[in-house]
Amino acid sequence: MHHALFFHGETLHLLPSGALYWPARRTLAVSDLHLGKSERLARRGGMLLPPYETQATLEKLDRDLEHTRAETVICLGDSFDDLAALNGIEESSRLWLIRLMAGRDWTWITGNHDPGPIDLGGTHRAELRLHPFTFRHIADESETAEISGHYHPKASLAGQSRPCFLADAKRMILPAYGAYTGGLRSHDPALTTLMARDALAILTGRRALAIPMPR
Repeated sequence: MHHALFFHGETLHLLPSGALYWPARRTLAVSDLHLGKSERLARRGGMLLPPYETQATLEKLDRDLEHTRAETVICLGDSFDDLAALNGIEESSRLWLIRLMAGRDWTWITGNHDPGPIDLGGTHRAELRLHPFTFRHIADESETAEISGHYHPKASLAGQSRPCFLADAKRMILPAYGAYTGGLRSHDPALTTLMARDALAILTGRRALAIPMPR
């Protein structure tokens, strides 16, 4: 139930989970997992959340990797809620993530929440260029063929707000993949400034559904 999008000469599958799959390169991209968010909030004296978001996010990622058989994974930044979050998650979750990484070419793009390397293997980059695309955390207005995250976009249909991909001829912004991540409405100036007037919002949920980007 994915949405197939032809983008800069490549067919990309936008999955209902919020992941992007590039079949020609056997590559799965996800953004803003924010693993360890409940632990980070508790550690810093913030709002207490049930400590299940890391498990829920890993379950979803496990399903997508099993479904797509992806050989390459790109995490587009804010994979952890801060640089200390990896040490705060349960050991079972850490081992689960290591198992998912095993045998795959795994790239961690640095984000504003996790601006440095983590002690978990994989490759750490500020951005990754895989022709014809540039993968980074925060969109650069001067770029084309860009795939990014950061904004956690959401859009509403029939009064229901859902995380969404945003796509126009120049760029794509992925939704937040992690649980408890919140979001930014597509009509926010930060997003309407970045996206062209004819941009699409591809809603996640039971199936990926494309609509004109609400403004």
